[in-house]
Amino acid sequence: MSLLGITTNGKIGLGLVALAFIAFALVSSFVLPRRNPDFPGRRLGAYLAVATLLFVAMLAAVVVFAKESEEAGGAEVTETSDEPEETQTGTTTETETGGETETGTATGGAAGDAAAGEAVFASAGCGGCHTLEAAGSSGNIGPNLDESQPDAALVEQRVRNGAGAMPAFEDDLDDKQIADVTAFVVASTSG
Repeated sequence: MSLLGITTNGKIGLGLVALAFIAFALVSSFVLPRRNPDFPGRRLGAYLAVATLLFVAMLAAVVVFAKESEEAGGAEVTETSDEPEETQTGTTTETETGGETETGTATGGAAGDAAAGEAVFASAGCGGCHTLEAAGSSGNIGPNLDESQPDAALVEQRVRNGAGAMPAFEDDLDDKQIADVTAFVVASTSG
């Protein structure tokens, strides 16, 4: 999990809880002992309760705000024919030609090149987070692509916009590279 994968609201929430915890630590370390040399003295129980409460709040904030979203399950595998066919969602088309499957968006996007997508997968560092046998990767931060078998629409959406711990690559990859890596993942997993 990286800090990049946390939403803006999550970062703000974590920051506020951390700020409260740090402020308490600084005040109880420097300010209060200067004002009262016997600090915490008779109020040791209250001091420990507040310290424990802030510690538990920080742990809870990490669990709540940095929670990785669940990836949607993979699409059902459907047989392809020689003619392009639009799926029920209307977002992807698959064409089988000479034993190779090309995948592209039905909304006018160009079909990606799976062979070129393998290079994009490697250069973008996808294998550091995802397991994908075809790429020889065994990352375990993101979902195992061999198991989840995501469809083209989900792969493209995640690559463009990110989700959970996965950063968005829309600014780093051009449309062709996104189409290529989408085709590679879908062709490699039969998603």
